[in-house]
Amino acid sequence: MAQPRDPRRLFRLVQEGRLRALQEEPQAAAGCPGPAGDTLLHCAARHGRRDVLAYLAEAWGMDIEAANRDYKRPLHEAASMGHRNCVRYLLGRGAAVDALKKADWTPLMMACTRKNLGVIQDLVEHGANPLLKNKDGWNSFHIASREGDPLILQYLLTVCPDAWKTESNIRRTPLHTAAMHGHLEAVKVLLKRCQYEPDCRDNCGVTPLMDAIQCGHIDIARVLLSEHRACLSAEDSLGAQALHRAAVTGQDEAIRFLVSELGVDVDVRATSTHLTALHYAAKPCIWPVQVSTWPAPNFSCSQD
Repeated sequence: MAQPRDPRRLFRLVQEGRLRALQEEPQAAAGCPGPAGDTLLHCAARHGRRDVLAYLAEAWGMDIEAANRDYKRPLHEAASMGHRNCVRYLLGRGAAVDALKKADWTPLMMACTRKNLGVIQDLVEHGANPLLKNKDGWNSFHIASREGDPLILQYLLTVCPDAWKTESNIRRTPLHTAAMHGHLEAVKVLLKRCQYEPDCRDNCGVTPLMDAIQCGHIDIARVLLSEHRACLSAEDSLGAQALHRAAVTGQDEAIRFLVSELGVDVDVRATSTHLTALHYAAKPCIWPVQVSTWPAPNFSCSQD
């Protein structure tokens, strides 16, 4: 049979899971790279086509360790999309469990961006290391804290009790991350099973309580204050307190919570700038905000 006129046809067949039609194609056609340097195996793993994945690896002899331009391997794709059947197949064929893609992400890190405990268990049981860090200093537990699934956090702490003892390159802890993203149940797990300092600070002096307040997560702020003994008057590196950070992010309910319920002085001034919360609310441009697309916009001096 002649080669297909359009190489994209093979990727469509794989994406749609049309194994029989793929079997009628010449094996030589498999060498055509797809977007970002993907192989057909990347495509099959990404879309959860386990039967197609097996056919390509076994009948066509395609390399399960082939990397695309971002150094992603098929196992990264299957793990990131939560396709457990593909993950198990690749692991069974000896795929490198801790292979690194661009920015030093492992398949386990990719799996932790989704709430799929089964995939995470499979990777760990095949030797994946939860303590490895990516280029930003995040390990898998830190990433799982961003997603906030308490069962996944409990599992990772069971198989790797020291996973919580981690900071990003800018000293952000998993507790900072869970608080900022509003994951109340995750915060409760972290407070119960880990030993974070009540006012652990990142490079900008921000505490988990400040993160919760500036993002409007009052329920988490209550827990941090009552169960973690967080300091309400703690100051960041500019001398600003939680009230100032709530003002610059426009969190009206958080401001009412602080002032009306907790009795924080509405006119308290940041020690370095001598500005009140009203100043910060009126001129948000004075705040050192940098926006990052991953993991989320935040109000520290760098990405979370």
